[in-house]
Amino acid sequence: MLVVVPVDPPHESLAPPTLTDDPANGLSKAEFVTLYRATVSDVIAAVDSSGGDLLLNVRDEQTLPEEARDSIADPRGAVRSLAEQRLGTDTDIRIEPQVGSTRSARIGNTVTHLLEREGVNSVGVLDPMAALVGRPQIDGVAMSLRRNEIVLGPAQAGQVYLAAFTDPIDFTDVFDASRSPIEVLSSRGVGADLGVGFAPRVPLASDAQGLGTTIAEIRALESAGRAIPQATTAVIEELGLETGADGTLR
Repeated sequence: MLVVVPVDPPHESLAPPTLTDDPANGLSKAEFVTLYRATVSDVIAAVDSSGGDLLLNVRDEQTLPEEARDSIADPRGAVRSLAEQRLGTDTDIRIEPQVGSTRSARIGNTVTHLLEREGVNSVGVLDPMAALVGRPQIDGVAMSLRRNEIVLGPAQAGQVYLAAFTDPIDFTDVFDASRSPIEVLSSRGVGADLGVGFAPRVPLASDAQGLGTTIAEIRALESAGRAIPQATTAVIEELGLETGADGTLR
């Protein structure tokens, strides 16, 4: 499976309002950038350790907000530098530009191009903020694609941390519709007479709920002596992030 990780060059203007609009209950934009760099590092390391091949899909100057365009001279170089810090400069890292005006269009164009133009057998799109994803989840999805044409990895609030395909579907407004992405992706697959499977749940650290869950699960794994995402854990410690009994940040 070719695993596509859509990565934005780290910049405060790209911080999600779901996590930074209320710093008292979330993060500052600068803190988010620090966290984002860490989760990207852990996610690409997980892909590198798996049986999949890594492709970093980078937003170019035309799709970035004006503030980011003015500050980032080389988005591709910024992402390559981030990847090389984790994987090393000797690693052959494939980086391709994203094409499309919306997230749905960019992901749809990438998946369709790889399956139809490049003849890739299977493509997985992995969210860069799924810090807890590991080799078992990635390789498990690749195995599930032998039985289903689409495999979806649920995250919180109807999001997906991983969506994998052996056949393209209609991606129009998948991530921009009034319904949740996992619901839309599943219904589009069924509508195209494709089999749809599901992977174990992994939270996304892109909103307060998902970050709180990520922190709590890292603490639990760490106390049990299990593998943890090293870069993300270090940033959680650095920023002093904690969760309450209800899983919210405090």
